[in-house]
Amino acid sequence: MRKFFTSLFAFVLSSLAGALVVQELAVLTGATEEYILVFAATVMIIIVVTIAFFLVQFRAEPVRAVDRMLWWLLAIFAIILIALAGWTFSVPAENRATASDLSIVAGLILPGVLAIIVQWLFVRWRLKRSPAPFGKGGTGA
Repeated sequence: MRKFFTSLFAFVLSSLAGALVVQELAVLTGATEEYILVFAATVMIIIVVTIAFFLVQFRAEPVRAVDRMLWWLLAIFAIILIALAGWTFSVPAENRATASDLSIVAGLILPGVLAIIVQWLFVRWRLKRSPAPFGKGGTGA
């Protein structure tokens, strides 16, 4: 039950952090209707990240598994960033809307990276804290 609530609170915290970043990017870049895609993608990314960090808590060495998951997810997001930026610049110059495209790419990547880091920090913090002992004086039933 502790792992479930850890993941639930991590989901809430990373959702708040991701939504704040998406909102701020939308305001700074003067986003239009197509930025709705960024809001929807951020929710999906946070759900996937939450499931990933929830599952690794059941490993034999959960702290080490959470650290590995952090690096795997960051590597995946780096590859996605390179692919999206390359795709943006592969469009012919006369058809390119680089400023709006790059704001969408940033809106897809930055909240996801922030969600990964927030989830990692919270889950790792909760895993390092030992659960409360059972019974009086820490003895079992």
